[in-house]
Amino acid sequence: MDGKLYRAYVEILREELVPAMGCTEPIAVAYAAALARQTLGALPERADIRVSANIIKNVKSVVVPHTGGLRGIAAAAAAGIAAGDAGRELEVLSAVEDGQLPAVKAYLESTPICVSPADSGLIFDIQITVEAQGHTAFVRIAGSHTNVVRVARDGETLLERDLAQSGGPEKADRGLLTVEGIVEFADTVELSDIKDILDRQIRLNRAIAQEGLRGAWGAGVGKVLLDAYGGSVHNRAKAWAAAGSDARMSGCELPVVINSGSGNQGITASLPVLVYAEELGAGQEALYRALTVSNLVTIHLKTGIGRLSAYCGATSAGCGAGAGIAYLHGGRADELAHTIVNAVAINSGMICDGAKASCAAKIASAVEAGLLGWQMQMHGEQFYGGDGIVVKGVENTIKNVGRLARDGMAATDREIISMMVEGC
Repeated sequence: MDGKLYRAYVEILREELVPAMGCTEPIAVAYAAALARQTLGALPERADIRVSANIIKNVKSVVVPHTGGLRGIAAAAAAGIAAGDAGRELEVLSAVEDGQLPAVKAYLESTPICVSPADSGLIFDIQITVEAQGHTAFVRIAGSHTNVVRVARDGETLLERDLAQSGGPEKADRGLLTVEGIVEFADTVELSDIKDILDRQIRLNRAIAQEGLRGAWGAGVGKVLLDAYGGSVHNRAKAWAAAGSDARMSGCELPVVINSGSGNQGITASLPVLVYAEELGAGQEALYRALTVSNLVTIHLKTGIGRLSAYCGATSAGCGAGAGIAYLHGGRADELAHTIVNAVAINSGMICDGAKASCAAKIASAVEAGLLGWQMQMHGEQFYGGDGIVVKGVENTIKNVGRLARDGMAATDREIISMMVEGC
């Protein structure tokens, strides 16, 4: 593989596979709020928060970690202001101690925190203005979860990036990803270049899955799968991924390694591959290379979709998991292409209606689609160009997925958000 392309693939993994505690949208709100307090230099006496509709959708129903079960944008902002550490970014609440919970709740109850829609037209937009003692501070995060585009104090700009040019914190070009390139990279990558990030993904995501199976979290989808359908490797792959989401969506205070800005996608892309590798007795090297495939296929599919949309991101990660498992079983570019196309054809209608307990069940469905897509190609069966959104060539089908999610489902997204906020 060309050296420049190789370095880009490594950098994509390093940029995307980062740790986060809690659902990433409320955590991004908490991060912006903590940064606003830091910029103000005092505890804010009031806060004005403007967010895009997709932030409202993804924060509304999920528990914010280290808040004692609180939900919503105001709660996330209060936690960031009262107890967050902005220097930790997506782990902004990771150092909050139990003794600080009363302060968070008291701040939320006693401080005017106004939440309203942003009118920027951006899919991902968080704008926070805080005031205290006659001073103000402003922070804006747009495009992606840690992409701070403006910081100001008392009207003086301290940091500003051009939204049209910044494109988020990512530096490597995701447009360089192809299924053939991903397989070539996975076959040849020096493991020392990626071992640390994959070790962290394995360790953190395994831990939250185990907690999801052990504790009483969410709707207990992972436990239900095991109780109802047994301990086959096929079912465990779904159950482990679902259990990780059970815990994460319900405020579990364990971090995960995310993928494409999402912890649920990071869980879905990694845990099924880990389960299959352990079942096969595959060595650590084989696991690393299969995880490389799964993660990069997930990122490749998500690139054309964008960070947030009406298209459930777990669908892409389920395709990634199916591709990683196919790779573990000796599949290469042709087999992976069929697996991905099959999985896309099966499950691309699943909507995203925000982060919440039912995400665990959607993850199980996404993993099932990935596994069925893999099994179809193993049995010599496939979907062909002309079958729905499937067209000839895996890259062309992936482009269609992006078009469907980004453009075709825009009106669906608006209707979902309208339904979710009615009566709130």
